[in-house]
Amino acid sequence: MSTKTGPLSGMRVIELAHIMAGPVCGLMLADMGADVIKVEKPAGDDSRRFVPPDIGGEAAAYMMMNRNKRGISLNLKDPAGVAVLRKLLAEADVVVENYRMGTMEKLGLSYEDLAAANPRLIYCEISGFGRTGPYADRGGFDLIAQGMSGLMSITGEGPGRPPVKVAAPISDINAGILGAMGVSAAYANMLQTGLGQKVDTSLFEAAIVQTYWQSAIAFATGDTPQPLGSAHPLNAPYQAFRTSDGWINVGAANQSNWLRFLDVIAAPELDGDPRFNSNAARIQNLPALIDILSGYLARDTTENWLARMGEAKLPAGPVNDILQMHADPQANARDMIVDVDHATAGKVKTIGHPVKYSRTPAQVDQAAPVLGQHSREVLAEIGYDSSDIEALIQSKAVIAS
Repeated sequence: MSTKTGPLSGMRVIELAHIMAGPVCGLMLADMGADVIKVEKPAGDDSRRFVPPDIGGEAAAYMMMNRNKRGISLNLKDPAGVAVLRKLLAEADVVVENYRMGTMEKLGLSYEDLAAANPRLIYCEISGFGRTGPYADRGGFDLIAQGMSGLMSITGEGPGRPPVKVAAPISDINAGILGAMGVSAAYANMLQTGLGQKVDTSLFEAAIVQTYWQSAIAFATGDTPQPLGSAHPLNAPYQAFRTSDGWINVGAANQSNWLRFLDVIAAPELDGDPRFNSNAARIQNLPALIDILSGYLARDTTENWLARMGEAKLPAGPVNDILQMHADPQANARDMIVDVDHATAGKVKTIGHPVKYSRTPAQVDQAAPVLGQHSREVLAEIGYDSSDIEALIQSKAVIAS
């Protein structure tokens, strides 16, 4: 079993999840010290086939989502494979699954089935729309969740333009993070009461909670907010501006920052302009504000503006591309870019854990498993002897690398 020392050290998680939302949940729990055992079908998680790109024949996407986990491959169409899974779950603290509604029930592995034998079990379900309500039996994808949540109606360059999806699969990632939050809360309760429970979240809900500001506006006014490009619906100026050689993000919305900003760009005349003398006025006259400020900021380079704004202690930053972010000294100082050793691909880079703990630090030190890499190891831990293990592998109820 894992010897990690993070805040969830000692927790055993069985991950019955594929592609993204469920694996993100397992990823977060593994970073925090849980022993996460990923159970894959004989063909492997579908993200193993998200190629190109690959590194040494291993899909980069799969390796990103599954580092810090151990891996076992089971044929759940074979009763012997289901029996292995049942034995795994009987000794687990947590199961994470993102199958279609009814799949676990058909296998006899519903929460009710498993909790009867293991009342301490925390059963995390991550689905498209949740396990209740009129959409419970629908499959879910990030694109669909972003559209139905309203996110795509507020993302883009402006009103009347085509709807735009947030480029990152934000509902998938956020659903996984919410799942890990729910599991952690349920685990704390289980340690107090001795009883587990269901944890149920969805891509739809994970996208809805990204609309806090816009929903607040809609509740208050009865109007639906429109896309504003990089601008903020409640604060101005708070957005990206083009410079002479690129782009810069500026956050100068509160009044003291606004006045310092005017000093930096040498625009004292705007201080007395009634269209811009308060945040409310600037929001009301946002198109004119953007047009005027764009003219000032286009006069110099991003680097020069950043230097001046840094001296003035104004919130500002470059618009990095992904490779620039990977090279950023702050990202590296915070261990957000980490090297791990993969069994076949060698040393690969991954994204680090985003929360720092002073006493029980998270660890990102293990690459994603090759298919069935830990099958023998895990079977031995739950009581199978070597002859039984080899028989399961020979029958293809279990796949081992």
